[in-house]
Amino acid sequence: MRYDLVIFDNDGVLVDSEPISNRLLAGYLTELGHPTSYEDSIRDYMGSAMHRIHDLVRERTGQRLPERFDDVFHGRVFAAFERELEPVAGAVGVLEKLAADGVPYCVASSGSHERIRVGHRKTGLDRWFDEGRIFSSQDVGRGKPAPDLFLYAAGRMGVAPERCVVIEDSPLGVQAAVAAGMDVYGFTAMTPAERLVGATQLFSDMGELADLLV
Repeated sequence: MRYDLVIFDNDGVLVDSEPISNRLLAGYLTELGHPTSYEDSIRDYMGSAMHRIHDLVRERTGQRLPERFDDVFHGRVFAAFERELEPVAGAVGVLEKLAADGVPYCVASSGSHERIRVGHRKTGLDRWFDEGRIFSSQDVGRGKPAPDLFLYAAGRMGVAPERCVVIEDSPLGVQAAVAAGMDVYGFTAMTPAERLVGATQLFSDMGELADLLV
């Protein structure tokens, strides 16, 4: 293994949540008078922390989202997760291989700790991630594309940034990993390759990842 730590994004990389959450986000923003298509949501918000949604809406419209926006949105997302969420195809195999080879890994997500845990419980990925392997944008002052979250995760795992590789599927995540001085493998299952500018390597099938890392 060429790296000492593999840092996974969560949504769209480990759990197949992006279609669910972006469909619901587009619907909720539209409901609140901010017309947003599914494609708009993917383009503008995929991979971002909640504060970025608030910031962009305020920047574009001059209006604030409701105080309970996050709670309502997360309630809808969690209910949909219980009905629909599945792991990303091939993710379990990658985790099995890393664990068998003794390669350290963790998850660093723009999502809240609650969102990560709800998704992992529903998909069975919780068996691979104890508390010490889960990091959220809630843990740092700035979410992606700032490097803070990835640097925090590496520091907590005791690995230098240059010895880490990040697995990401969003432009914001790739930018954050590059800013952190880490290699980043861009997963193109949902994101066109040309939007993951700066990625060290691109791949489209999670089942290929373990072999690409050696």
